[in-house]
Amino acid sequence: MTGAALAAVAVGIILEDVPVFVAGGGVLALLILFAVLGGKRRPAGGEPPAGRLALARIEDLRATGGESADVPVKFRLTVAPEPEDGRPAYRVKITQHINLVDLPAYRPRGIAVVEYRPDKPWDVRIVTRPTPEWSRRVEEAEIDSAPDSTLVSNPDVDEGSWCLLVLLAFLAGAVLVVLLFRGPLFTAANDEDTPPDSPSKSSSTSRTFTTSTTVSGPSSSLLAFGRMRATAMELESRVDTAYVTEVTIEDHRMAVSGDSTRPPTETFHLQSLPYELLPTLVREARTTLGIRTPETWRIDITPPTGNGVGPRVRITVTGPEGTAHLDADATGRVVDRRGVGEAD
Repeated sequence: MTGAALAAVAVGIILEDVPVFVAGGGVLALLILFAVLGGKRRPAGGEPPAGRLALARIEDLRATGGESADVPVKFRLTVAPEPEDGRPAYRVKITQHINLVDLPAYRPRGIAVVEYRPDKPWDVRIVTRPTPEWSRRVEEAEIDSAPDSTLVSNPDVDEGSWCLLVLLAFLAGAVLVVLLFRGPLFTAANDEDTPPDSPSKSSSTSRTFTTSTTVSGPSSSLLAFGRMRATAMELESRVDTAYVTEVTIEDHRMAVSGDSTRPPTETFHLQSLPYELLPTLVREARTTLGIRTPETWRIDITPPTGNGVGPRVRITVTGPEGTAHLDADATGRVVDRRGVGEAD
């Protein structure tokens, strides 16, 4: 009906036919009035049930940007409700703002406390400050990944079929009116040339990638609080993936490299790195490895080797005395020191 009314208005304007224009405009006004009145008569919903706490496994996470202290992060979770809830574990995707200071605590395959609504299992949020009891359960818990078939989402958002039906009805009404006036309408209208088809474009995705960025300006050192993680998020958005094979950080430059053919054990997640601890490790390397006048420093982060767990962090410092380095694990714990002149 709406499509027919709009088409009647357009046809009336083109043909300068006042009755057709008035009829279409009147029907359109009535439809708008009915829609407004119908919207005001929606029944109010009752109080939603209280949320329940549960443990969840972080399958994946990705910070989507932002320069403030709280950044939006997309999580893919396996929620494991309590046994008394009578619901099996399921997958869900959420987006939640997380403070930069707290972000290192959330890593792939880690455990977090979440709150969800039993009547709307897709309505999940991470509890950033759980109670001591739940914190203890997080440390002891082991949760298996739920299959992808258990993924739940908000059904109110999935309205594709309804939108398609409305669109078809809209077009049918418009076509009906145009067909009724096709004779005078096409006689009055000028023929328009069909624009030539634009050439198709093809794109391909490289199997390997390397990108870098340089920061400049006052107080632009990557050692400034929050600067490393913000720069990492910028590079992640460029390469469109969070899994990389190497990260290099210097005073004013950060670079990432990756290879999509590598297995997961030979890559690491950009957001799993302890960026907030790296400036302290750099200062420690510059002052404790026997270099009195350090000139440059460099952080190289690579996947684990051998039986290692998590990526390996190596901080190399150079000066007039030579080169020294300090190794740390993914939690920022120093595991090796090699001063000037010591063998690697």
